[in-house]
Amino acid sequence: MKIHINYSKIMLGVMLAASLLLPSGCELDDTGDPNNSSLDGVQTNATVAALNTIVTGTESGLRPSLEFYLDDVSQVGRDIYRFSSADPRYTSELLGRGTAILDNNTFYITNPWNAFYRVVKNCNVLIGSVNNTGLPTEEQKQGYLGFANTMKAYALLLALNLTNENGIRLEVDDPDNLGPIVDKTAALASIAALLETGATNLDAAGTAFAFRLSSGFAVFNDPPAFKRFNRGLAARVAAYRGNFAEALTHLSGSFMDINADYNTVKNIGAYHIYSTAGGDELNRFYLPVNSTGEVRGAHPAFLADAQAAGEGADLRLSKIALRSSPATSDNLTATHGVALYQSNTSPIPIMRNEELMLLYAEAKIQTGAFGDAVPVLDKIRIGNGLLPYAGPVDNASLINEMLKQRRYSLYAEGHRWVDMRRYNRLVQLPVDRTGDDVWNCFPIPFAEDAPSPCL
Repeated sequence: MKIHINYSKIMLGVMLAASLLLPSGCELDDTGDPNNSSLDGVQTNATVAALNTIVTGTESGLRPSLEFYLDDVSQVGRDIYRFSSADPRYTSELLGRGTAILDNNTFYITNPWNAFYRVVKNCNVLIGSVNNTGLPTEEQKQGYLGFANTMKAYALLLALNLTNENGIRLEVDDPDNLGPIVDKTAALASIAALLETGATNLDAAGTAFAFRLSSGFAVFNDPPAFKRFNRGLAARVAAYRGNFAEALTHLSGSFMDINADYNTVKNIGAYHIYSTAGGDELNRFYLPVNSTGEVRGAHPAFLADAQAAGEGADLRLSKIALRSSPATSDNLTATHGVALYQSNTSPIPIMRNEELMLLYAEAKIQTGAFGDAVPVLDKIRIGNGLLPYAGPVDNASLINEMLKQRRYSLYAEGHRWVDMRRYNRLVQLPVDRTGDDVWNCFPIPFAEDAPSPCL
């Protein structure tokens, strides 16, 4: 089913779902009557059932085009090779081959950008609907607002991860009067503020939501628990802003657990879930290791740069697997395939405890508390088959170690390019062919009518 709404410049439809358990289905598109009565019905005197449908659609809306986002950041960040017999732009434009540059009007930027802003639109509709309806309790209202502000911040952060210094558009409530593109610094500040607003909402939301999230948020299905997810995101944003003391404060209120058994808690977190049910989404980042035509191969450096002699065998190399025969395209060769997911219904992480542990180690290093950082890094090393860290205990050496552990623990989850960029290390990423480029950003989509140079 489709309900049409006109939303100019950005394709900002509201993705709704028919089931709270299987987020599938129904979408508000960007064409048609802007005064559609169905949307008006949601925005004034909405029922709890209608609000819950928007919640489900918001969570579901993060999944379409996620594979393009992960291909973007993983390919430019030299985590993977994306070979496609149908589209050579993966190995030409994304890798800056010869004179190739990133296109501001093609699938690898427009698809994820539009998906993220559909989620932003969903959240705006949910906020407006909650503020214009009589709910049973104020606590329930605050629960919806806490969810909406948190998810809106997350969607905006993903968009900003792509465009970087080009910035993003924050104000998109009014389709006829969209706000300006703001720079990265202002965008990160606004995203951080949204998360603070969400946390305040959640503090006032009592002990139970009026809605139910999917099993991907099973450990965050009430306001106090969802606030711990919110604080994890706030810690990530604080690290991106270089506010490491603030990151530690947010981590103390998050779901981080650095004391329990590492392998028991490392994967606790929030996930995108998938199924083969009719109308539901599949994990389209998954490709069989030995696939042909469409291939996600491991960048050779992931294997080559793993453990040094005498350090032990890194168990995280199981995230890639030897192909029966190498995949070759455009003078690039992958001997191994990406083996992160076992099937097209495997969940994809949004945030895991392992990332929070690494954020904690990073923040401790950056605030000079090396004695707190090393034991956490050692826990990750030992849990993955390596010996404890034996290098120098100083800022530069520990930053190198932390970034290496992030590279292997968070492989192809969307972090390495962002990490290397925020530490001004893009020049350290491998250039596989003479004349290739390592981009520092993606252009803002052409439809946004905004300048977007990339270096």
